Amino acid sequence: GASILIRLRFDAFTQHSIGRFRFSATTVEPALAKLDGVGAPANIKSILALAPEARSEKQQAELTAFFKSNFPNPIKKAEAELASAKKAFEDHREQIPAVMVMQEAEKPRPAFVLLRGEYDKLGEEVKPALPASFGNLPEGAPNNRLGLARWIANAENPLTARVWVNRQWEKFFGTGLVKTSENFGLQGEAPSHPELLDWLATEFVRLKWDMKALQKQIVMSAAYRQGSKVSPILLQRDPENILIARGPRFRLPAEVIRDQALATSGLLAPKIGGPSVRPYMPENVWDETSVYGNLRGYKADKGEGLYRRTLYTIWKRTAAPPTLLLFDAPARESCRIRRSTTNTPLQALSLLNEVTFVEAARVLAQKTLQEGGTSPEQRIT
Repeated sequence: GASILIRLRFDAFTQHSIGRFRFSATTVEPALAKLDGVGAPANIKSILALAPEARSEKQQAELTAFFKSNFPNPIKKAEAELASAKKAFEDHREQIPAVMVMQEAEKPRPAFVLLRGEYDKLGEEVKPALPASFGNLPEGAPNNRLGLARWIANAENPLTARVWVNRQWEKFFGTGLVKTSENFGLQGEAPSHPELLDWLATEFVRLKWDMKALQKQIVMSAAYRQGSKVSPILLQRDPENILIARGPRFRLPAEVIRDQALATSGLLAPKIGGPSVRPYMPENVWDETSVYGNLRGYKADKGEGLYRRTLYTIWKRTAAPPTLLLFDAPARESCRIRRSTTNTPLQALSLLNEVTFVEAARVLAQKTLQEGGTSPEQRIT
């Protein structure tokens, strides 16, 4: 229903008139008008002169590219948004750490008995299975690592729950109900309280392997809630506290000693997860063993990275954190299923002089002065 008035003025040429002219109207972008061939390059004009079905794939692509470059909306806008989304996706994917996983092969490789241990002399082919003396896999369990895991954690397995509750007991009491927590075999020690070990194991299974529930049971027990004060007579009768007549006293693991100092002072960072951090380390500790790689010239982090839980400390196996090694942390060069406990003057020197402990002590002293009252007695309390 619109009306358009067109007026032709010949102001440029006073004595000439236009022979023929054409007028067009459109609602699309002005740039699209180039596609009529008037403002197009010669190669586009030649393509437009062809019937659509006569154009080759290359010509069609050329025409499409010209159209996209001269008709910005909405194609250019959509392409810009797509490019931005792809970049954001790639940037995010770069931040995701890569981890190695173990996965069953679709077709397992054949395995053979090696005659006299020689790799080029193959004997009888062997298939994956449990040793016959161990019984059978649970019904319906696949004959692979998943089936083995289900067998290990089966409620009918008498060993797994007993080993685990013994290790939990060892964490809270310093010594397991079976003292040789790394060896439940014939060469290991017999349990000091076999009925208690059996009951805890069956409870652990009944609680559906709930570790927090198991720990709650242990720490709420009368045995754990005792004081550690001991009489000379009781110490003579039971020096190793096998009868659990008093509260346990034992050394914390190396990692927890550091965490405890940071937590007591209020410095411990509560963040969970994330990449490894670089806390304080003695100077040049890695230089001799870091000729290659990205660990040369170790520099400690700043801020939160200095006070994360020791669990997140970056670890170089050929030069492990010296303070942790002093307190019997394994060097991680071989598997250790039980830590030793040693005494050395270097442990006391580390607690006195190592930067982390000095900072923790300073902050704790500062808080004591500011928040502990006004008298020495109040501050000591």
